[in-house]
Amino acid sequence: MFTMRVVTGAALLACTGALVACGTDTARKPGAAAGKSTPSAPAAGMPPSSSAPQVDPLLSGKREFTIVRVQGSGSELELSGRLEEGGDTGGRVLFSLTPIGGDRYVIKAFGTRDDHPANDDPSCWQVNGLDIEPELTIQAAVCDPDDPIQRFTITTRGDGTYTIGSETRFLQHAPGNGLILKELDNASPGSTFRFVDKGPADREPVN
Repeated sequence: MFTMRVVTGAALLACTGALVACGTDTARKPGAAAGKSTPSAPAAGMPPSSSAPQVDPLLSGKREFTIVRVQGSGSELELSGRLEEGGDTGGRVLFSLTPIGGDRYVIKAFGTRDDHPANDDPSCWQVNGLDIEPELTIQAAVCDPDDPIQRFTITTRGDGTYTIGSETRFLQHAPGNGLILKELDNASPGSTFRFVDKGPADREPVN
């Protein structure tokens, strides 16, 4: 009986002296496989994983829209021979975009949806090469995405409005001269534009 007490006491003393070794097995969760860690919960306050930036639907090339100058009377922009504001000339007032990289686009113009083939065949915005600097206008032309003077910049301002430009010029309203492309130097654009969604850009090309 005395010998058994000695052995038992010695075993307890050994375990106390090697606490780490003895505690390893007892701390392991029942059924946990050796060498496998338990997944840890996300730390409190950690932000969720970021997703891809959202593309503005109106700049995706998949929507048609009208364009209204914010500082104007609310009349829609219209492309006939020249881009005008509320000209009521029977021109094209529905627009869609062909993204070509960055913030650059080809801007296509369509007529009303009345099943007339001519209205479904787009014209494109083009800088009028016959104009004299410093004020240039925009005219209608056969679409050619490879033509540099059909490439326009559209920049989101973050308040639901946009600026429209070509190279270093911005589309502005000039009293007596209508809509022009103008150098602003260091000034902020005085004309900004709102795009009004009019549905999917699903016109069938003319054969």
